[in-house]
Amino acid sequence: MISSSSDTKIKKIANNISNLFIGSKIIPLEEIAEYEGIEVFYDHYDEGTFDGMTVYDEDDFYIHINIDNYNKYGSPRSRFTLAHEFGHYFIDSHRLGLKMGILEPHPSKIDKIQFAKIEREADYFAACLLMPEESFRKDISNNKMGFSFDVISDLSKEYEVSKTACALRFAEIGNHPIKIVYAENGLIKWQHNSNGFPFWNLLDNKIVPSGMLMADYFKSNTHSASSTEQVFAIDCFSGVNRHDMRRMFNEHCIIFANKALSIIWED
Repeated sequence: MISSSSDTKIKKIANNISNLFIGSKIIPLEEIAEYEGIEVFYDHYDEGTFDGMTVYDEDDFYIHINIDNYNKYGSPRSRFTLAHEFGHYFIDSHRLGLKMGILEPHPSKIDKIQFAKIEREADYFAACLLMPEESFRKDISNNKMGFSFDVISDLSKEYEVSKTACALRFAEIGNHPIKIVYAENGLIKWQHNSNGFPFWNLLDNKIVPSGMLMADYFKSNTHSASSTEQVFAIDCFSGVNRHDMRRMFNEHCIIFANKALSIIWED
């Protein structure tokens, strides 16, 4: 049985690696692969199959990145995919499991919350590697204008990560409570809260509440630009008492095809 790795240990491993290679805020993932002797293949493996896969064969590790799943070389998505696969290589228990054949090579998808602990650990490693805590916190503290979606947008560009990955990292170590909701075809796939966000659950944790900006998109099925609007707490969250019925929050909704991601915060 392969023992699990703690978040503290995973963060330390990722920080040690980023400290070796950091010359700017953008971690040079290809240099890491070359230094470790890992061959990385960007190839066609069919859309919807997997994003990345790590294979151990004849004393060597190989990483396969699926460009059919929108992992264009050098894109924020492919960078997170590759960093995630590095997690399987650098986390001791993952690497040992692959070598011993206890952990079979498996496809990793990054669009949905990974309930399997091994995938969550690899996701956490990727976040720590691509957005080192010390640097990320410093950039957040340098912002004197208060929180808005621009904070997430600007940080995602600085670190060359997706807005989703950046928002999740901000929810963990940021300085302003936020809630993140991801849905497909009007159905909620996952949600994530910062500590301190006042309302833990939505009115319906399966269907996007009608009071959310996200619901307007799924209802009209338009492909308008992403936007920010104010929403009432009573129309979105459960557990709202009569004193908070007129309490307002900001929702920024990012739309793509039949999917949407909302970031919610209070001024």
